[in-house]
Amino acid sequence: MKIDTLITNVQVFNSFLKIFEWKDVAILNGKFFSIGINKSMELQPEATIDAKGKYMIPGLIDIHMHIESSMILPSIFSKAGLSHGVTTVVADAHEIVNVFGVEGMDAFMNEETEMDIFYAIPSSVPSTIPEIETTGGFIGVEEVQRLLNHPKVIALGEAMNFDGIVNDPDSLIRQILHTVQEKKPFMPIEGHVPLVSGLDLAKFMYQGITADHTQQTPESIYEKVSSGMFIELQKKSLTKENMQAIVKNQFYEYCAIVTDDIMADDLLKGHLNENVRLAIDAGIPVEQAIYMSTYTPARRMGFQDRGAIVSGFKADFILLEDLAGIEISSVYNAGELVHTNGDEIGYPETKTVFPSAFYSSVHCKKAERSDFQIGAEGKSALCNVIRIAEVGTFTECVQREIPIKDGYLDWESSGLALIVVMERYGKTGNKAYGLVENALTKKGAVGTTWSHDHHNLMVMGTSIEDLVVAQNKLIEIQGGYLTVRNKQVASCCPLLIGGIISDAPIQVIGQQLGEVRQGMIDLGYRNSNEIMSFSTLSLPVSPAIKITDKGMFDVRTQRPIPLMEVIR
Repeated sequence: MKIDTLITNVQVFNSFLKIFEWKDVAILNGKFFSIGINKSMELQPEATIDAKGKYMIPGLIDIHMHIESSMILPSIFSKAGLSHGVTTVVADAHEIVNVFGVEGMDAFMNEETEMDIFYAIPSSVPSTIPEIETTGGFIGVEEVQRLLNHPKVIALGEAMNFDGIVNDPDSLIRQILHTVQEKKPFMPIEGHVPLVSGLDLAKFMYQGITADHTQQTPESIYEKVSSGMFIELQKKSLTKENMQAIVKNQFYEYCAIVTDDIMADDLLKGHLNENVRLAIDAGIPVEQAIYMSTYTPARRMGFQDRGAIVSGFKADFILLEDLAGIEISSVYNAGELVHTNGDEIGYPETKTVFPSAFYSSVHCKKAERSDFQIGAEGKSALCNVIRIAEVGTFTECVQREIPIKDGYLDWESSGLALIVVMERYGKTGNKAYGLVENALTKKGAVGTTWSHDHHNLMVMGTSIEDLVVAQNKLIEIQGGYLTVRNKQVASCCPLLIGGIISDAPIQVIGQQLGEVRQGMIDLGYRNSNEIMSFSTLSLPVSPAIKITDKGMFDVRTQRPIPLMEVIR
């Protein structure tokens, strides 16, 4: 019998026994034909690959991620992800949809990619309600009904509006959940439920949400899994304590390793493969880590044709030189070699051109010095302050006494940073102020239009002059990420498409973003992921206090928090 390819001398991962076996693997028409063939069979391969004892594992499957976090197009991401052994992703495109609505998601889904990219319908655009944040796009029941018919749509993206889910029967998110459950009752529904337990968790799950990807603890993993919730482990949850809880309770069937968000500079070095490696280093047995990044995610999303090396499944696989280190030798997609270790990440042959409006979407007036002065009468003000953590994206609200000088809040002498969010869609002209602790320790500013999830223009700094320069430059380049020192732009990563995406090669974006990251560090910013930490200061569904163009809010209650609590 004629086949396309025969791979010999290879150690094949058996997903069902969770062991490696010496097998020959036959491939026909992009699918696995046979594994462990009888040597007497008359197979006639067009090509034979001697794996020389390498390990063969299924292509990695990332079921919870946002391509826009990499700040590149799907076609560019496809090549980068494949180089790291990722052959299938389920992308929640709620960033581009927050900027451009369904038109943005259509643009993503219409791109041709080598990697299999499926999509989850963004369920939370905006992430809360329009009264709390201004977005460029909107997803309602009508948009959901249309997207449910698209062949690339296989899930409902993370439901984030906790208050609307558990407390308001008439909320938009409840309507969206009910629409999906009625039209596609077997469709997976993703959740976003950080620091929630007990009765609140039960109320959340009662609405049909069956997975969570947020930052976990051993206690939250145990409670959620034992309650029937599927856990998706992103980098910040891959701690030794969490992995010990999974090993101790044998929770491998109920967890998958995901990325959620990976910046362009990190993507140059790794993707899901890096998180698999971290899970192994933190205590997950290597066979279980492979299982949790191939078969369990495939099963969670209902894939019937991938996630294991078995007859009839799509021939997506990786050959590894080293098992524990997940050291990739080569990557195959549908039986075809797509990447060899040492090759540079390629660039799509055809450059995508989006509607002209995508390249001119930041509609703010340029700021002046007065835009960063906060009027106040009295001697001092007791202010509510956003305190950031050095690990993760959680914040807390603290209060600090700030002097008032010459009729203005003297925040520049307070040791805190001023953060300002400006509505950038030309709808309201809103402008909101906050103070941040544990942010910048040196004179300067950082700014972006990549601000979760509404992507309004956001600047933070310790100097009015530097804040003005940062805000003006962001408008001039129509969005991006930058730092400013001594009234000069110190680093800059332009993101011309919607203020969140670039069509430049990933090597260029990665270098530029790496320079911004270093610029933030030089200004004293300390976090396990500086870029994500700053971007999520504007995310009003991530605990505990965040800021949007409409002010600061308590995330759990959605209650507004004033900048100045008491003026003395």
